[in-house]
Amino acid sequence: MSQRELSGLTFGIYPLSVAGTPFGLAQGPEDNYEKIQIAIRDLKGDSKKLFSRNYLIYSKKWEEKMLARAEQYLDAGLLEDVTLGVGDWTDEQETEIDIFNWLEFIRNVITIHGSRLTSLQITNEPNLSFMEGSKPYIMQALVEGVITAKQEAKKLNLPLKIGFGSVPESQAAVPHFWENLAKAGGELFLDSVDFVGHNFYVDVFDEQPIDLKDIPTSVERTLRNLREIHLRTAGIPSSVPIRVTENGWPTGKNPITNRQRSYEDQSKILEVIIQTIYKLRSELTISHYELFGLRDADSNKEDLFHQYGIMRDDYSPNRLILYSKS
Repeated sequence: MSQRELSGLTFGIYPLSVAGTPFGLAQGPEDNYEKIQIAIRDLKGDSKKLFSRNYLIYSKKWEEKMLARAEQYLDAGLLEDVTLGVGDWTDEQETEIDIFNWLEFIRNVITIHGSRLTSLQITNEPNLSFMEGSKPYIMQALVEGVITAKQEAKKLNLPLKIGFGSVPESQAAVPHFWENLAKAGGELFLDSVDFVGHNFYVDVFDEQPIDLKDIPTSVERTLRNLREIHLRTAGIPSSVPIRVTENGWPTGKNPITNRQRSYEDQSKILEVIIQTIYKLRSELTISHYELFGLRDADSNKEDLFHQYGIMRDDYSPNRLILYSKS
């Protein structure tokens, strides 16, 4: 495996194994931090920029566990780009949040770790209807969370980039999310947003496979819709960078269509996706590409939710070589 920084595009990767799914968590063998560091060094090559992207998911019952997990990531050298999710999407009974505690959690993360972080993303998929977007409090948590994070970073004189997450429009997306964000946001919110993260997966959840030659069109359409329609609707200017914060192509079997997904196809499709994003980076102001993810959750389970990695769960490579440019 090899990976070098492309001029004008910063790379990142989710380095751990656990993956969120509509049905809960995909899990397998425990993470091996020593092997993670070796793999990241191999991927980084001569580049100085390949950041780890990790998640801390807030709920009142998880608060102490998440703060302890942040310390664990720090000790392993994996606390760089951090996303603060909010709420337990598997708990339908959770319909309220103590907004004060949520904002205090954000402040605590910045106070303790802000000097070490490269960015902090508030919410991961707030417009996905069966994840964070299922919570009635998500818009308030997003808007007030971004504002609070920016204020805390300024108070501590930290050059910390603050953003929020999103997914493409689909039947699973929250209706009128971007219009409602425009109404809820306001000038202070817009001034606080340094980037917008976008999670999207090409040829993963589609009912029919996408031909390799059509992958670039799908990628471009997704990113143009975000930049030219949805961000414009929300009042977010074109100068605010887009970060591709989750993208990948899992192997294994689609549990719905039974389509088998090979390592060879993974390599070819991810290369085309990254090349397309690279070509669009200046026109659409795209600053980052962050891959999901480094290793499978469980390579022995054939469903695609357990096989997102470019490595197997024992850290042996899937023979993937990411697109690189000197």
